[in-house]
Amino acid sequence: MSHILIVEDDPDLRPLLEHVLISGGYTVDVTDTVAGGLARLDERAYDLVLADGRLSDGTGMMVAERAIAKRAKVLIITGYAFDLPRAELERYYYILKPVRPSELLAEIERVLDRSGAN
Repeated sequence: MSHILIVEDDPDLRPLLEHVLISGGYTVDVTDTVAGGLARLDERAYDLVLADGRLSDGTGMMVAERAIAKRAKVLIITGYAFDLPRAELERYYYILKPVRPSELLAEIERVLDRSGAN
């Protein structure tokens, strides 16, 4: 069973993502800031980090760097793909909001199944 860290600051979306992933058979931890994501990554190993592109204290890409260093896969979820620095965002797998639960689960599976770096 894969362990996923969700880093999402939207208080309405965060519990929905958690529910979808738990229903999909994943073990999930949740936080709402870059600082919280970095702290969680220092506490334990994750198979995948699902991070919002824009967070209250930075970007999901800031969390992604630490996740990759810890050998976790990364999937950025964002509604701001055109506002984020393209070169920075395209270094990672990403999916656009809004996303259907089935599409999110399928993309997570694809990312987890891909070998090599993000």
